[in-house]
Amino acid sequence: MSKVILITGGCGFVGSNVAVLLKKKYPGYTIIALDNLKRSGSELNLPRLKKHEVRFVHGDIRNREDFDDIGHIDLLIEASAEPSVLSGINSSLDYLINTNLTGTINCLNFANKNKAGFIFLSTSRIYPIKQIESIAFRESATRFEILPGQSLPGITTLGISEKFSLEGSRSFYGATKLASELLIQEYNAFLGMPTVINRCGVITGPYQMGKIDQGVAVLWVARHFWKRNLSYIGYGGEGKQVRDILHVDDLFNLLDEQIHNVGKYSGKTFNVGGGIESSISLKELTSLCEDVTGNKIDIVKDLEPRPADIRIFISDNSLINTLSGWSPVKKPLEIVSDIYRWIENDQKVLSGILN
Repeated sequence: MSKVILITGGCGFVGSNVAVLLKKKYPGYTIIALDNLKRSGSELNLPRLKKHEVRFVHGDIRNREDFDDIGHIDLLIEASAEPSVLSGINSSLDYLINTNLTGTINCLNFANKNKAGFIFLSTSRIYPIKQIESIAFRESATRFEILPGQSLPGITTLGISEKFSLEGSRSFYGATKLASELLIQEYNAFLGMPTVINRCGVITGPYQMGKIDQGVAVLWVARHFWKRNLSYIGYGGEGKQVRDILHVDDLFNLLDEQIHNVGKYSGKTFNVGGGIESSISLKELTSLCEDVTGNKIDIVKDLEPRPADIRIFISDNSLINTLSGWSPVKKPLEIVSDIYRWIENDQKVLSGILN
């Protein structure tokens, strides 16, 4: 049976990859990518979407009228966002709130109008900063590690689970995503909308326009590729802070399962990340980049902590793994290698954006 799937943020990193992968796997589906093309580099995805016969709609989720010409849909994947954790701290709050909250409400209302399913790409940054910084840890030669026997609920050596406390501040970015989660739960409970919430960790891979505040893996590979400087910011300037990284192909595999079994996952919220096996510190990421690119660069120690930064975050994927059997396949070396090949092949186009 053919489906019509709308992906908001469809020219962004996640949205464009998911759109292309869906169209490749299900050529009979109508895939619609809605995007305002605000983020630098998003316009580079237009030829790729056209090549794969993904319908592009130039619109903005902040404007209800921009949904009027889309037509009927069966499912909406909300992948649009102002994704920087520094948004609202070093820039205006208006765009952040209007996009990440008001925009999501417009998406929910459009999905409800069409009696469509709704999959929301939330973020691990909904978890409070002070709670995360209270996690007991030890320092090894290359990273910070979570200690066993934690006193806080929802944290083990596997990482942070959905039972981790939500009490406390988390950044304006995280707050807008959490507020959206709460509204999504209401649409599910009182309007009967099939909804799924995925709290994603660091998603990465080819076609991501990495910046210092969002897309760190691509930024790291790009700076090594073009032999540009980087900084280890905060936490002693040693680069031992840890994240788990998830290849966008692995995320697609989960979304594919959820799209076609939305009732099974409806009303539930999942942590979705690379997990402990794909966790990596900046120091370890540097070593991988040196091995893959063959280049070594200067990395400056910056002892001043960055606002809203955290020492360690690893997603405990146990809940989604138990329900679906899904777990990430691609590990950090393969992820870095994929990014490197993409930059190498498209370096003339990317040099003005990533260099």
